[in-house]
Amino acid sequence: MTTLTEADALDGLRDALGLLKDREQVAERLLASSAKHSFDPDKELDWDAPFEEGKWFWPPELVSLYDTPLWKRMSEEQRILLSQHEAAALASLGIWFELILMQLLVRHIYDKAATSAHVRYALTEIEDECRHSKMFARVISRGGTPWYPVSRVHQNLGRLFKTISTTPGSFTATLLGEEVLDWMQRLTFPDERVQPLIRGVTRIHVVEEARHVRYAREELRRQMLTAPKWSQEFTRVTSGEFARVFSVAFINPEVYTNVGLDKREAMAQVKASGHRREVMQNGAKRLTDFLDDIGVLRGVGRRLWKSSGLLA
Repeated sequence: MTTLTEADALDGLRDALGLLKDREQVAERLLASSAKHSFDPDKELDWDAPFEEGKWFWPPELVSLYDTPLWKRMSEEQRILLSQHEAAALASLGIWFELILMQLLVRHIYDKAATSAHVRYALTEIEDECRHSKMFARVISRGGTPWYPVSRVHQNLGRLFKTISTTPGSFTATLLGEEVLDWMQRLTFPDERVQPLIRGVTRIHVVEEARHVRYAREELRRQMLTAPKWSQEFTRVTSGEFARVFSVAFINPEVYTNVGLDKREAMAQVKASGHRREVMQNGAKRLTDFLDDIGVLRGVGRRLWKSSGLLA
């Protein structure tokens, strides 16, 4: 397969979603949006306000055990406590993922013109991700819950992935990490049952992540049209495997132990939960529809995505 040049990519190249947009124009618009709608969480949020009695730290319908037999036996206080620990675990997962993302973005722009809007926006996104990681760490500390690192196996898989990932593979993984959590956070920040601090954190993240998703989607479309055939196929397989890792890492079993539950029983009930499976597939649907349209969900990769539970 002949690799298309940048000039080709800017001259009428199209995929199933239509014509690709000019890379520099996309970046300029994202830079303008960043200048108008970026936040400093340390100043925007009231970190000293006490938590409100009886309010959740994550919408109950998004808590992993929701509507299971174990959930029905739990007291309301224990359910809210589990929501607090799961919110901390998701914040911990978000930091792990954003550290990987920042390294992938640096690799992407390493040999590109630093004066281009495309590179300047990547650097702006890295700034955003640094603030998000600090914000997530602070909300974990504020709640007094433990830090929930991913398993050693997943830590090492993350190291391997960010070392061998191709550019389209990197942007596919970026979207996987951003879009499922984004779907959940869009349900969280307007939910008045949830603690105001958590709502504020998710609101900031949703606004700024919308730009990151746009940047990654536009670049992945370009990459899936211009990358060599071997790279496209490698992306399909590695993205499917990363989906499997992500779906497992999404729940940290230690949260159950820390709220007084048997983690083996809890994990078994989550695995058997039709509600939980529906939540995860709904959270991933916008992404999987997009990946299907641009040719990522094919062959072995599609089978891996199905085995992850994120694709129906």
